[in-house]
This record gives sequence, C-alpha cells and structure tokens, in this order.
Amino acid sequence: MTATPLPVLYSFRRCPYAMRARLAIANSQIQVELREIVLRNKPQQLIDISPKATVPVLITSDDTVIDESLDIMRWVLDQNDPNNWYNSLTQSQRQLSLQLIANNDGDFKYYLDRYKYADRYPEFTQDYYRQQAVKTLAMLEQQLQHNGYLICSHLTLADMAILPFIRQFVFTDKAWFDQSPYPLIQAWLDEFIESDLFITIMPKFKQWQSGIKVTLFPPE
Repeated sequence: MTATPLPVLYSFRRCPYAMRARLAIANSQIQVELREIVLRNKPQQLIDISPKATVPVLITSDDTVIDESLDIMRWVLDQNDPNNWYNSLTQSQRQLSLQLIANNDGDFKYYLDRYKYADRYPEFTQDYYRQQAVKTLAMLEQQLQHNGYLICSHLTLADMAILPFIRQFVFTDKAWFDQSPYPLIQAWLDEFIESDLFITIMPKFKQWQSGIKVTLFPPE
C-alpha cells in the first residue's frame, strides 16, 4: 500500500504570516514537509502552484493548494484542535476573533510596514506611522484586560494569528516599547516568545531545493 504523502508547507522563517501557519501546524501536531524558501530567490515550484508566489502555501495530501495563512490555520484546526483555539469557541467569540484578525491584517499591517521600513515611505515620519499603529495596540491592551488573552481565558486562534505581527512591531524599536503604556501586551508577548510552541517554530531551517533531504515539521 502506498503511503499517503505528507502535506507540503512553503515557508519563510521570519515572515509573520508563515509563522502563524507554523504555529497552528505545530499546535495540532500535523506533520508536514517544510520547504524553507528565500524570498529573493523563490523556487519555480512555488510560483507554479500559487500565482501570488508568497508564503505560506500549503499543499494538502490530496493536492489542494491553500495560499492564505488564515485559511491554513483554519484547515489545520479542522483536522485537530487539541487546545481549543477555535472550534470550541462560541459564535460571538469566533466573530470577534475574525474582526481582530481583520484589523491586524488590514490597518495594523499597513502602518506596521511603514513604521518598520519608514525610509521607503517618506510621505510621513516614522513617528507618525507608529502613532497610527499604536491605535491597534491600545485596543488590544483593553481587550487583554478581560482575561490576559484576546478572546477567553486561554490562547486561541486570534492570539496566535496576531502575536507574530505584534512581535515584529515591538522589535522595530524595543527601547520605545519598553517604556510605553502597554504592560498587558508586554506580558502577553513575553509568554508567547518564551513558550515551547514558539521555540518549536523558530529554528533556522536549511533553504529548500529540489532533491535535498526532506525537512519534517514539527520535527519528530
């Protein structure tokens, strides 16, 4: 009997979209073949299967191509959701989750990119871009006051979909953030960065090329 092929994940270690996909995969213990790419030298195989040619892209065992990070997370959790990230949430909690993620992927990501790479966007100052991004931080700080997490008393899809972007924001100017009035975000982020799950998704992976030894993720 021929073994069912593993799903294949095209990823890039530092990309927050790819990070959220790896977080869901590691949490669910669904093993994939991980293909670490370099964005400036994308393999033709990625370009052929996804017109966007951006990570993450998941090819499931039945050759379905999923090339949106949130869709990958949802697909993974539909297979196995051992820590109740999404499928056990109430309808209103799911709705709030998707609203928070939409804000993150929309307004916050827009200003995060301009804050992080302000020299590429000289229309406004870096401080202006930070002021706009901080509107999301203020909202998240308020949300965290309820349980220490965004949706309920434990980590869920919303936390894991948003935290990689908060990490990117914070480390753009860590000294500024350390003196900012967001202690709950700092505690939330620290717990995330120090977690076994985060450590699992962040080793340096060898760049994938056709014919090299398969990289299993999460590792056995």
